[in-house]
Amino acid sequence: MWTPAQQLILQNIGKHIELRPDEQSHFISLLDSKTIPRKALLLKEHEVCRHSAFVVAGCLRGYTVDANGFEHVLQFAPPDWWIADMYSLLSGKPGQLNIDALEATEVFLLAKTDQEQLYRDIPRFERFFRIITEKSLVSSRQRVLDNMSLSAQERYDQFCRQYPTLIHTIPQKQIAAYIGVTPEFLSKLRSKRKRGAI
Repeated sequence: MWTPAQQLILQNIGKHIELRPDEQSHFISLLDSKTIPRKALLLKEHEVCRHSAFVVAGCLRGYTVDANGFEHVLQFAPPDWWIADMYSLLSGKPGQLNIDALEATEVFLLAKTDQEQLYRDIPRFERFFRIITEKSLVSSRQRVLDNMSLSAQERYDQFCRQYPTLIHTIPQKQIAAYIGVTPEFLSKLRSKRKRGAI
């Protein structure tokens, strides 16, 4: 009945709430399927985020650009992950996050207005999105603490635990921008890790 992409998002939902077949159909009907070309933006800074994106295939990244033009990667979203500018999505105000595709990426988009309708139609979805939002908040807070207290090697090890599928599939410079080091320094960290010299 469901496509593999639809099955993936329903399994993601099913980790936290149970849906009847008719509720599954209603949820699926609200999703907008989209393919984002490599390097194309799904969201640009100063725009209002109006959708949550669920990655079916490919990989998205959320990042900011500082006054010197340096990119700071805040989050990656491989398959089975949700991503949005949470501040903008929840406040309705322009955000500071750019979200683009590291490779051609297939997503389901859920509009904020449809998400709010889901809360009325299927109240259990409030629990699902509360859990997703709480996890995002905890992850963001932990990133701040890690950046202040962990060594570069420890931050790389943390990345490997959080994104095990991305270690060898995304450009090294993206990982470096995530953990806050140069690509050259990251290369040294990876060599140390391979040799077990940590």
